[in-house]
Amino acid sequence: MITILRNWTAGAALLLAATAAMASEDIADQYPQSELYSKPVEVIPHVFSAIGATAPPTYENSGHNNNLSFIVTDEGVVVVNGGASARLAKALHDEIKVVTDQPVVLVINENGQGHAMLGNSYWVDQGVDILAHVDAIEAFTSEADFILQGMQGYNRDKAEGTRIVTPNLSFEDTYEIELGGVKIEVLHLGPAHDPGDTQVWIPQWDIMIAGDIAFHERMLPIFAGICTRCWIETWEEKLEPINPTYVIPGHGHPTNLAQVRRYTRDYLVDLREKIGAHIDAGGDLASSYYVDQERWKNLDTFEELATKNAGRVFEEMEWE
Repeated sequence: MITILRNWTAGAALLLAATAAMASEDIADQYPQSELYSKPVEVIPHVFSAIGATAPPTYENSGHNNNLSFIVTDEGVVVVNGGASARLAKALHDEIKVVTDQPVVLVINENGQGHAMLGNSYWVDQGVDILAHVDAIEAFTSEADFILQGMQGYNRDKAEGTRIVTPNLSFEDTYEIELGGVKIEVLHLGPAHDPGDTQVWIPQWDIMIAGDIAFHERMLPIFAGICTRCWIETWEEKLEPINPTYVIPGHGHPTNLAQVRRYTRDYLVDLREKIGAHIDAGGDLASSYYVDQERWKNLDTFEELATKNAGRVFEEMEWE
């Protein structure tokens, strides 16, 4: 059984402080010798994450703009996110082999987006089971051809070998794994950023690989049809009671719950308040794009997403 180091909290705090200071939106590639955007770091003992760019997917970052994490146990490795391509998945696997001789026994897709699922083709060729929420599988399957073509468009030769592979394992609420004495709980806490959002919780180590329910270094995107009121409710009623000490978000460096609360839950509450006041004052969709979001302009992807988010929330709240 793997045991966590009791005196590691101070070291973790130093790591989180150091990595949080590293801006990544304007850095094309932090790890040029690999298709990974950055080399995996050990967030706490036995839990690693290759932190993706906070910029949109590009050829330079190989589509690695989300976090690719893995959990090492005495009986095998669990990977969180298949990666944006087969080649990117192989690059992650090469790094795992440097850390441990244990085989990868499971890949968990945190949602149905391309950078979570397109690398599944590599992992299934290694004989690895792949798990995702039923809603994530449905969302990916319905758009798989379009998602693959989009990745091929920016990734060009780096898309070689990638094909559409859907997970062979699914769950609805909770999927529990006991591996090497480590209990891993795969959760769907409720509606949030994307259909089938998945969180990976390791209670004995007090760490959550939170996926896209939680953002902090880049502005969160609000997609068409997403219920932001539901996202806030999921956060307050399901995520907060868990209260993890360590959080690996879907994008950005490992941090803590207070930090992702500020830039996820608090951002959503603030934007809904601004749009609500705009609607009460008789404002329309066209002018809703320009509600005041200056409080959040320090976030990466602010320029790409702030106005879109405002419009999506207006469309949602107009009929609430």
